[in-house]
Amino acid sequence: MNGPDGLPPRLERHRARIEHMARERGLDFFETRFVMLDASEVNAVAAYGGFPVRHPSWRFGMEWERLEKGRQWGLSKIYELVVNNDPAWAYLVRSNSEMEQKLVMAHVYGHVDFFKHNLWFEATDRSMVDTMAAHAAEVRRLIDERGHDEVESFLDACLSLDNLVDPWGPSRERLKGSRRASGPAADLEAVLRRGRGEERRAPTCDVLGFLLDHAPLLDWERSLLRIVRAESIYFLPQRLTKVMNEGWASYWHAKILVEGGLSHAEIVDFADCHSGATAAAPGRLNPYKLGIELFRAAEERGLDLFRLRRAHHDVTLIDELVDEDFAARVELFAPSPGPDGKLRSWREKKEELLRALSNGAAPRIELREDDHLRRGELLLVHQHDGRDLDAAPARAVLDNLARLWGRAVHLDTLARGASVRLSARPASARRAG
Repeated sequence: MNGPDGLPPRLERHRARIEHMARERGLDFFETRFVMLDASEVNAVAAYGGFPVRHPSWRFGMEWERLEKGRQWGLSKIYELVVNNDPAWAYLVRSNSEMEQKLVMAHVYGHVDFFKHNLWFEATDRSMVDTMAAHAAEVRRLIDERGHDEVESFLDACLSLDNLVDPWGPSRERLKGSRRASGPAADLEAVLRRGRGEERRAPTCDVLGFLLDHAPLLDWERSLLRIVRAESIYFLPQRLTKVMNEGWASYWHAKILVEGGLSHAEIVDFADCHSGATAAAPGRLNPYKLGIELFRAAEERGLDLFRLRRAHHDVTLIDELVDEDFAARVELFAPSPGPDGKLRSWREKKEELLRALSNGAAPRIELREDDHLRRGELLLVHQHDGRDLDAAPARAVLDNLARLWGRAVHLDTLARGASVRLSARPASARRAG
């Protein structure tokens, strides 16, 4: 007979022991339900962002095809997949060895502790499995009413804009109205100030929210845009904390398994698997590797790991912990030639990494005017951080913005140091509804 999560009895015993060891070491997580799937089934779930109940889109089909080809050709392998929800859901790959299943379960408990306690996740929907199912039902209802092609085309336009949300918005909304922040709220407020740097506090960074409130959309179109924005906001904290989240889970799976979670016969296989997951090619970011090194360095310095896990996101934790000593032992920060051939110091490489991870690794776009030149046109500004926009995707985004707005849209940016304005106009006039 299988355990309560449908796990084979022996694996269920390992799960219960690992959960007990995790709690003994201070981890605190939502109830976590494990499901066994074949590797191809896990790829299908991963293509939908971890939600098999999510609405249909050709984009998810393309992602499944990419993942499945990687698996078949031996180029990639998904060991685990965990969903931020209460209860949390985690998927185990049936073909993994017993040692790998132990590693994954310990890793998952680290993730779920992070989801539950990191401040950037506090505003997220903890019933997202149900929410996604409701979204999918709404999309299918609209397909029945409007036709597949019409709904798919508009939904695809919305999905192309899903990065145009304010990553600080949900946390700022949670703090709004607090006359005096203290404790964890004070931690979050301080990180907000540091993490934004020159970023504006204006809500116009939430371009999707602006369109939802003001674009001349039909009711069914507004419903689709609302779905895309809600799901984008749900995934925001994961974009902001990728290094920390994977580092925290890796730190704890190593600690739990080395301190009694493995049999003696499994130690060598574990070391091989763990070192493979945390290996990094020279000059390339592996979030597992950098994340675990950050928490190990913090432990060596006597810092409170649980407080760091609670208050930070990737940019602020890296900014706080990466110094000359840390850089000397992590190859990612080793001096190397830049595009101009000049040697980049560890400080320059740190700043480069911080820029790359800022805003959840997405370009920072701000809506400046909604009546540009008094013609009802939108003017957006790219907060340039030294990296030029990729022109083709930027133009595609502008085309879809113009489609939703119904009038011209403009984006000011820099290209090779020179000011550039990209513009797009709708293919046809829109009808309000």
